Amino acid sequence: MQKYGRTGEAVDVGHAAFRACINFLSNTFVSEDFVESVENGEYKDIVSTLLKLTGATNVVDIFPFLKVFDPQGLQRHTIHYLNKFFHNLDKLIEKRLKLREEGHYVTNNDMLDALLDISHQDSQRMDRKKIKHFLLDLLVAGTDTTAYGLERAMTEVLHNPEVMSKAKQELEQNIGRGNPIDESDVAKLPYLQAIVKESLRLHPPAPLLLPRKAKVDVEISGYRIPKNARVLINEWAIGRNPNVWDNANSFLPERLLGSKIDVKGRDFQLTPFGSGRRICPGSPLAMRMIHVMLGSLLNSFDWKLQSMDKDQPLLAIPLPIIINN
Repeated sequence: MQKYGRTGEAVDVGHAAFRACINFLSNTFVSEDFVESVENGEYKDIVSTLLKLTGATNVVDIFPFLKVFDPQGLQRHTIHYLNKFFHNLDKLIEKRLKLREEGHYVTNNDMLDALLDISHQDSQRMDRKKIKHFLLDLLVAGTDTTAYGLERAMTEVLHNPEVMSKAKQELEQNIGRGNPIDESDVAKLPYLQAIVKESLRLHPPAPLLLPRKAKVDVEISGYRIPKNARVLINEWAIGRNPNVWDNANSFLPERLLGSKIDVKGRDFQLTPFGSGRRICPGSPLAMRMIHVMLGSLLNSFDWKLQSMDKDQPLLAIPLPIIINN
């Protein structure tokens, strides 16, 4: 960001956020910058495609007898991109196994070492296949969605100068203009928290959440849901329901300032991460990352929009903060 600020170049906020998210998570899980280990920078394409394939409408769900034909090619494409992802994970795991064989190896105490320890003790409980699938869930679910959440929040703030001004004022009063932000600081920033919740209301990272399957026949509000039916929750429509939200399509963080409504799954009008036992397990980490990253971007730079089209990637120029002593 500092480089862009000095040269006056615009930065693709979503792409920068994606790289920051994946490297933060991969350093936590495998003590390595995963983006740098993937050739030709194709990791974002792999993750984005896998997420699109997961949420795509599949005619096979309506006509199961077509499964063997895979008429839309969804299964074929999913397997192709999964193999790409697992190829890179295999390289990381092989590298770690070789290091662990060395006599002077000092554990990183990261998740990969913990999983390999479990696998060494009980290979049936945790084998390499399970390790790869576990890391797949954590890395894929935690990167693109978090980066999207940050990009949407920044887009709304940059399109609403009054919101930007209030956020910067709160940051200056509680953190100090230009100072870095820690996780512990977020509790002192209620307006920033309201911005994040309001952005998630309008732009849930997974508009239809993740598909579920009914285990038994059930009736809900007069509608019969048959066993094995695929169930999709339209979180996007819930967040914009005019019967629940005043001025439902407007970005108004003030509506959530001081409100007890949260995103933890207890308030059904705002459940961007789902609810109940199936709520996204990574939501607490995602919320911490979005708050810290958004607060840091707003407090460390002044911003000038280059791209005004909301259908395009957010391009903005980070201008150096001028601090008057």
